[in-house]
Amino acid sequence: MTEFRGHRIQVNQLLNVIPESLLANLSSTTKVDYYTKILHGKKMFYLLLYSIIENEKLSQRTLEDTFNDPVFKLLFDLDKEETVCRSSISERLSKIDSGYFKQIYECIYEQFSKHYKESERHKYNLIRVDSSIVSETVGKLMEGLNNCGKKAVKYSVAFDGVLPCELQTFTSSSYCSEDNALPEVVLNHVKKEQDHQNIYVLDRGLQSTRTMKTFSDDTIKFICRSKEDRKYVELKSLISADQDLDCGESTLIKDAKIKLYTGVPIKNKRGNIHYKEKLVDTEFRLVIVKSKTKEQQQYWFLTNDFDLSAKEIAQAYRRRWDIEVFFRFIKQELNVSHLVSLNKNGIEVMMYMTLIVAMIILIYKKANNIGYKTAKRRMAMEVRNLAIALIVSHCGGNPDLMFKT
Repeated sequence: MTEFRGHRIQVNQLLNVIPESLLANLSSTTKVDYYTKILHGKKMFYLLLYSIIENEKLSQRTLEDTFNDPVFKLLFDLDKEETVCRSSISERLSKIDSGYFKQIYECIYEQFSKHYKESERHKYNLIRVDSSIVSETVGKLMEGLNNCGKKAVKYSVAFDGVLPCELQTFTSSSYCSEDNALPEVVLNHVKKEQDHQNIYVLDRGLQSTRTMKTFSDDTIKFICRSKEDRKYVELKSLISADQDLDCGESTLIKDAKIKLYTGVPIKNKRGNIHYKEKLVDTEFRLVIVKSKTKEQQQYWFLTNDFDLSAKEIAQAYRRRWDIEVFFRFIKQELNVSHLVSLNKNGIEVMMYMTLIVAMIILIYKKANNIGYKTAKRRMAMEVRNLAIALIVSHCGGNPDLMFKT
């Protein structure tokens, strides 16, 4: 087989992290194979995995052609006589148990995350949380939140600096607000790591004082960017007389212990709801820094962490950009901006499969010290070479003669 110079890990080693026994066990413990003759859970998993890696743009027609391709069947040891049509794939995506793919995703994340060094675990205890939206024209999606006149799907992800560690897919209009979506992702991730030491880093989508209070009550540490005109009451300045105000690319202006206001809904005699400001008892920390390169640009950070220095808080928020790079990667290289299925179940299946492929590529990228695009391209080449080797062997030849270096 072809080996790229300097590579420490190959695709076949990563694919071995997904053992047949795992797929078989999940098939028996979930309802993924109920009422289906051909497109069993394992076959759908391999079909989506292979198709996402191999294709620049995925569609149900592409999935149909891929399943009926003899090379795909040989690569994954499937019955060469079986065929499917696009409508069967569409229906299967809409009804197949998405929990099957969620459990595979969680098992693979657990396997990959075990390979982090202890120093890396400490380094990546910042969990970046953010959302992205995929829009379709009105009428296409079966259900979706409203995004500027279009139906849309919101997927919110937690990213640990190396791998995506939590996913939530939202189609209900109540999740248009990040104040509803982001806390759900954080709380679901916390349930998985009971004794975690994570700090959750969020953008300006989180502004709810009530949510921040809930985080503090549950001892969940967070750092988020606040609106610059937010109303607060300062309790105590945390800046000492001899403190260095240099925060790298910014200068420290304020570091203070504060209390925030929240709006309390009150119904008047006419039955109308209005909000009355109320000071929340929970104490927070406000860090304000000024950019050294952009004149008059200030950044307000809210947190419930009083142990980190102001500089560390500013630097931690800067590392939130990692999740933006990840979103760009899955949109540009894994085509997540295009919806293959138009109902929530199918969208969830595709998102879990996209994150599974993303994890394989990210580990491949990290181990071999290469870029995103190079990792995706070389992985596709290795998968193709695996298929060629199987074809040569199947026809009675010696694949080593073709791939000798």
